[in-house]
Amino acid sequence: MRTGRGELVLTLHAGKGSGAHPSSGALRRWACAALGARARGEISVALVGCARSRALNRRYRRRDRATNVLSFPAADAARRAGLLGDLVICPAVLRSEARAQHKPMTAHWAHLVVHGVLHLAGFDHVKTEDARRMERREIQVLRRLGFDNPYRARAPLPAVRA
Repeated sequence: MRTGRGELVLTLHAGKGSGAHPSSGALRRWACAALGARARGEISVALVGCARSRALNRRYRRRDRATNVLSFPAADAARRAGLLGDLVICPAVLRSEARAQHKPMTAHWAHLVVHGVLHLAGFDHVKTEDARRMERREIQVLRRLGFDNPYRARAPLPAVRA
């Protein structure tokens, strides 16, 4: 294992057709911010297409559609060895959501990485109070990173002229 004391190792696997995406360094910085003082261990991030995202979402969440991010926390034995788990991100869904929600692309990437990593750290949003706690943490982490509250409605971004 490549982790040292206080180090978070993030391995990025970008599949064919994943398109433009932030650097592994940016993903790691956002993951470290989400974990705070617990930012050590190893996380794998896979960027996949809509078909793969849909298949994984159907298999593990019983939802027959592509989704933005899936989190797979490591089993207890693997966690003891320093593995935190895997994130699977579908850039096509992420880009579509960012456009529809009028969010800057980088801000939405940061939000979904923070959201996914918080799941790896044990946060969840099944119950209302847990969802509020997780959202508060996401907002706090993203604010420290310089991003707006992802849950606040935004006005459409100005059109870009070619």
